[in-house]
Amino acid sequence: QVQLVESGGGLVQAGGSLRLSCAASGRAFRSYVMGWFRQAPGKEREFLAAIPWSRSAPVYADSTNGRFTMSGDNAKNTVYLQMNSLKSEDSAIYYCAAAGRITTTPKEYDVWGQGTQVTVSS
Repeated sequence: QVQLVESGGGLVQAGGSLRLSCAASGRAFRSYVMGWFRQAPGKEREFLAAIPWSRSAPVYADSTNGRFTMSGDNAKNTVYLQMNSLKSEDSAIYYCAAAGRITTTPKEYDVWGQGTQVTVSS
């Protein structure tokens, strides 16, 4: 079973930056595609980006609008989400997840981390 642990969330002022981390462990985690999602109160879980461990080019949601960058460090078994020019509407719980293929659909992700809270103050 794959385990995912996110970190790096917190409180940041509008216009600031945060880098989220997701450490992966467990059996055959490198066979998975890693994705980042977020969920704000009262809203559906939203796809942000995904990348396979082979680190071909990430796939991004249009909503990231060039402000978010996903990357991976194979040596550390960790993927990252660099978020710049943060806005109050970026406030949400951010999750990393693992799927068998690149997909934007939350239901197709088999494993989820516990989430990390990001709060952007205006």
